Amino acid sequence: MKILLLSAYDADSHAYWRQGLLDNLTHYDWTVLTLPARYFSWRVRGNALSWAFGETAETLRQPYDLIIATSMTDLATLKGFVPELANIPTLLYFHENQFAYPTSKQAYASVEPKILNLYSALAADQIVFNTDFNRQTFLNGASTLLKKLPDHIPSGIPQTLEEKSHVLAVPLPQHCFQTHQAVAGPLHIVWNHRWEYDKGPDQLLAAIEALSQSGASVKFHIVGQQFRQQPSAFATIHEKYPNMLGEWGYIPSAQAYRKLLRQADVVLSTAHHDFQGIAVLEGVAAGAIPVVPDRLAYQELFDQRFRYPSGEQETALLVSQLTQLAALKQENTLPAAPDVNSLSWQHMTSKYQALIEAVYLKHKK
Repeated sequence: MKILLLSAYDADSHAYWRQGLLDNLTHYDWTVLTLPARYFSWRVRGNALSWAFGETAETLRQPYDLIIATSMTDLATLKGFVPELANIPTLLYFHENQFAYPTSKQAYASVEPKILNLYSALAADQIVFNTDFNRQTFLNGASTLLKKLPDHIPSGIPQTLEEKSHVLAVPLPQHCFQTHQAVAGPLHIVWNHRWEYDKGPDQLLAAIEALSQSGASVKFHIVGQQFRQQPSAFATIHEKYPNMLGEWGYIPSAQAYRKLLRQADVVLSTAHHDFQGIAVLEGVAAGAIPVVPDRLAYQELFDQRFRYPSGEQETALLVSQLTQLAALKQENTLPAAPDVNSLSWQHMTSKYQALIEAVYLKHKK
């Protein structure tokens, strides 16, 4: 089967999934087109133009049996620009959706990315989400948006979208599954996310401040992708609490990063936005205990005991949970991390293959 794989905004998480497909479904004949993850507004609106009339124009006009595209792809426009693609069965994969993506104080809340998500979903034969949280927030957001539009809105669109929706997680590569190697001393906590507002750095700062005052035996390793502009909370943490810090910043070595994860006691999230939480899952696969907010996709990934309640007392409850874990570390009675082997490519390759074959065969009937 010849498959055209399109990643219109090839961010790290999208490339992670894309490479997993290529590495684990090797019996398919893949053609891959990507565009860099920058200039978001232009990229999501202009990817069809860039591909259809640029250097890749001829590649798009080749015969394919199936198209797999990320939800950043302007699928409806691309199929209009390239008629050869119009009747090829298409699977659209949502790593995230624009209806549930939090808007920063600086960002202009445009409806256009949401409309593009909606049009692409309607142009696809199958829409697939990494978690049910992602699926439900998309379906509810699309339904709400359609109700706000002024006139001539066809009935039944939310039902159509729901009927062709499916949940299939981004799998973890086998190298993520490591034997845990506990390190003596304080509770080692890894916070391994993009250094951006939606990952909750202010709450991270508040938790570190409270733990510093309580004297809890903890060490924070704050790592992840950094940007030229980043929330001020990170500078405050680095300046005020250096004695509580271990690893800091982006770790370019994959080997060093994996070592950090397998030696971590806890992998922490303070996120306001996570549609699956790959960074946390990688930590858990290496033996770290997840400490995550009781919201977002985490409610379907981890038992209640690993989730601290959301709300007004959220930071205090987070601090309480970390303090309890620090005490257990000193007593050498930390619980084991939950088993996430079901999310490995080893277990999920057959599910991806079954879905791909189903979309292809349904179109052939």
